[in-house]
Amino acid sequence: MDLQSTKEMQNNDSTKPFILNPSPDADAQAETDDRRTDWRQDRILQPLLARMPPEAQDSFSPQQLEFLKAALMARTWQRHALDWRGTFKLWRYRYYVVFLLGRNRRQLTRGEQRIGLLFQMLFLIGFLGVSLLIGLLALYLLKSAAGVDLIPMLSLGIWDWFKEPFW
Repeated sequence: MDLQSTKEMQNNDSTKPFILNPSPDADAQAETDDRRTDWRQDRILQPLLARMPPEAQDSFSPQQLEFLKAALMARTWQRHALDWRGTFKLWRYRYYVVFLLGRNRRQLTRGEQRIGLLFQMLFLIGFLGVSLLIGLLALYLLKSAAGVDLIPMLSLGIWDWFKEPFW
């Protein structure tokens, strides 16, 4: 964990600064016990601590709990635009399928960047190709509707196919 995120966690109003080496006097011990109780109420650590026996929960020092919380916060799951999960049975076994779709917020490796650029280029070429074909079709239909015959005795049959349902 980097120093900045540790400082941010310590400066957060919802968490109190911890005494890492508590003194043996009663006040310090009571304060440490209060902080452990606060950690049991923490919304991030509570599900983890709930799965442990009480003696295991009490064995963590405040510093260890702080680092556990930081580790859990780093792996929070985010909502996806499309999150489809399903299972199916094939012969004797059940299999699961997960399809997630959403914006990528990770840093990409050089290889992933190249693959992404390739897919962007292929998508752009495909989009421009389909747009060109639709534009040429529209121009051909307008030409045919106007009665212009550029090459005598040659017809693609598109105009006849297009006007058939309307006339």
